[in-house]
Amino acid sequence: MFTGLLPLRPQLVDVRGRIRRENGGRMQLPQKKPRIDAAPGTASPLGVAISENDRETMAMVEAAIKARRLRLAYQPVVLSRDPGRVAFHEGLIRVMEPNGRIIPAADFMNAVEAHEIGREIDCAALEFGLATLARNPDLRIAINMSARSIGYGRWTRVLKRGLGLGPTVGERLILEITETSAMLVPELVIRFMEDLQDQGVAFALDDFGAGYTAIRYFKDFMFDILKIDGQFIRGIDRDPDNQVLTRALLSIGKHFEMFTVAESVETAAEAACLQAMGVDCLQGYLFGAPTVKPEWLQTERQRA
Repeated sequence: MFTGLLPLRPQLVDVRGRIRRENGGRMQLPQKKPRIDAAPGTASPLGVAISENDRETMAMVEAAIKARRLRLAYQPVVLSRDPGRVAFHEGLIRVMEPNGRIIPAADFMNAVEAHEIGREIDCAALEFGLATLARNPDLRIAINMSARSIGYGRWTRVLKRGLGLGPTVGERLILEITETSAMLVPELVIRFMEDLQDQGVAFALDDFGAGYTAIRYFKDFMFDILKIDGQFIRGIDRDPDNQVLTRALLSIGKHFEMFTVAESVETAAEAACLQAMGVDCLQGYLFGAPTVKPEWLQTERQRA
């Protein structure tokens, strides 16, 4: 484990001094194909089945929250120039079934995201992440959140309490917001980011390229980290289209002084291609799968 805190970029430069242009525009990039065509709640048999499945999923997650059967699974994000060094870890929320089986977020987040139970998931993830930062002063951790949690009372209280657990907790916390979520309430996200960046908290724009970003807002967001969606990374070493698109996304990140991360890196050939392009960091199964038993957990137990 890399134990020296690595600055993501020269210490949060005077973000308010960044040049802001006023002309707008909208950038549309390829989106992931939906897995199904029917929308939940429609009169079609498939729509009804989807709605029923969502209800079952929400009930399962609600039961897990009440029983505190939630965990964070940590995945390393490594330096591109030196993959043996970890820049930070991403903490990914997991639901534990009573029998111990781990359920990844991809299996339940779509069903709960727009509901209050989604806010409770965000609260749990943040609480776990902040506690881990407080216990491990050499770690930097990224925690996912939805823009819908901004202003949610309990989430705000968890954040305030967690930032008070130690003098360096805030500067080692990264909050990840997906591109799609950020565009739900862009003005609110901008103000929220400005307030917390003053306290040293960093922000990552997650899954960049998977949705759309209004350029007039993008220039004001002031994200510290840009995470390029995995659909552009998989097979990039042999896909000229993905190479062109990834170079374009990297160009945007570098222009706005953002630390760039390529997601879903699974092969050495992909990693070599991304290194040649100048990506700052790499994340994916090539460097480590998410685990609920990170190496520092054993150290914590030994100290206890």
